[in-house]
Amino acid sequence: MIFQRSHKIFKKTLVPVLLLCLSIIISGLCFTHPSVAGTSPYKSHGRLLVKGTCIVDKNGDTTTLRGISTHGLAWYPQYVNKETFRTLRDEWNVNLIRLAMYTNEYGGYFNGGKESMADLVNKGVKYASELGMYVIIDWHILSDGNPLTHKKDAVDFFKKMAKKYKNNGHVIYEICNEPNGCSWQDVKDYASAVIPAIRKYDKKAIILVGSTTWSQDLDKVTASPLKYTKNIMYTCHFYAATHKQWLRDRVDKAIRSGIPVFISEFSICDASGNGSIDYTEANAWKSFIKKNHLSFAAWSLSNKAETSALIKSSCTKTSSWKASDLSATGKYIKKMCKKG
Repeated sequence: MIFQRSHKIFKKTLVPVLLLCLSIIISGLCFTHPSVAGTSPYKSHGRLLVKGTCIVDKNGDTTTLRGISTHGLAWYPQYVNKETFRTLRDEWNVNLIRLAMYTNEYGGYFNGGKESMADLVNKGVKYASELGMYVIIDWHILSDGNPLTHKKDAVDFFKKMAKKYKNNGHVIYEICNEPNGCSWQDVKDYASAVIPAIRKYDKKAIILVGSTTWSQDLDKVTASPLKYTKNIMYTCHFYAATHKQWLRDRVDKAIRSGIPVFISEFSICDASGNGSIDYTEANAWKSFIKKNHLSFAAWSLSNKAETSALIKSSCTKTSSWKASDLSATGKYIKKMCKKG
């Protein structure tokens, strides 16, 4: 009788508990990351297109990209790794990585090794794609100013990238980060050489085009846009403590004129990337972005000792950051991305 009662107790209590534990273990093995469960950004949305002034997904639904931009790949290559991107995807709700490949600066494409820079870009595309994230290949002109300075090299670079990634729907091309000290006609002439070079191989990818004055002159774009329209967007870059309502008004006018705008770089401090945070203007920009369904990439994924760096300079971790590892900007951007 004692044995029978013990057997019944075992069946009624211990067996269900053991089965529950086993279920939890199996769940942990199978569903640790969204991509394993089939819910990665690319799995959900597929190849993106530009329709009107918005981005739409494979189902024709309006969607937005919530991105983080690397700092210069030559200076912070440690953040180009799969676990970094996975942390941003799974813990920050980020679905886009922007790979900022400086061209003329020390260590950049022309001053540090074309092969090493292209290799970092290719690694970044590989990791982002494996995680089902979208990725921007950014020809990050800055001190070179006029994109025509390196037009031939840019054409060659984007030809190679487009040929390599023509069947990869994760990839977006940003052909000139921040033109400055040149005319809008110079940028148009440059784009008229680079865009066909990409389209020779990749007919569908979204292409981002910067404007003069560090990608703020959308009024010039509105007055005289490129002749190319299919899956073309124009970038706006802002730093909240410097670029305020006047630039939002300019973007708003461009959108109302039918110009598709992508915020491919921004932060919440001043234009130097340093200085104090302007939370009032940051919140105004955040509301504007949400209202207009704008996609964005925040600057920058680094632990540089400046305000715009998302990671504290004292933190050497490249993934799984705690709140105490993040700068004030990092905490703000993480919250912004998580809210979608």
